[in-house]
Amino acid sequence: MIRINLLPHREARRKQRQKDFVALLLLSGIFGALIVIAVGAYFSNQLSDQQQRNSFIKAENTRLDGEIKEVANLKQEIEALKARQQAVEDLQSDRNQPVYLMDELAQQVPEGVYLKSFRQDGQRVLLNGYAQSNERVSELLRNLGNQSPWLERPDLIEIRSTGIGAGKDAKKVFEFTINAGIKRPRDQDPAATAAPVAAARKP
Repeated sequence: MIRINLLPHREARRKQRQKDFVALLLLSGIFGALIVIAVGAYFSNQLSDQQQRNSFIKAENTRLDGEIKEVANLKQEIEALKARQQAVEDLQSDRNQPVYLMDELAQQVPEGVYLKSFRQDGQRVLLNGYAQSNERVSELLRNLGNQSPWLERPDLIEIRSTGIGAGKDAKKVFEFTINAGIKRPRDQDPAATAAPVAAARKP
């Protein structure tokens, strides 16, 4: 016996496919939403961690800036203390400068040169005297510039021919003025300062 299905099976299949399609769309939407939520949560967590790291770095930078300022202040205080200490040492050492200067001039002034005066102004000394010739003045300049551990950078300010004495004792000489720098004792080798100090302390 032949059975004939007169129900609209094609329409039913179409509706079933539509239902399946809608269900698949809903599942896809739900799955997509879950993925978006998961990815958003992941990036939000990463962003939060990065913000925490940034906050930590800022706090550390602020702390380091404070320490750097403290170190800079300490360096300034140390430099100020060194400057004061150096000033005190210079004052103490400058008391012996006349001894060094007298001893040095006695060693460096060549024969044929007579110093009639010298005046110290700070770390410079002005020498005034007579020489038998220009060569004697040149020798004095060389001695002060190259051989003296206490005097440096001598400058010839003036030299002129003049006469001293009268009658038979009159002589033609060269009057000169020299300006030279004085080195501080701290710039000298200890061996260079030992001799003048020892000489100054002898009775």
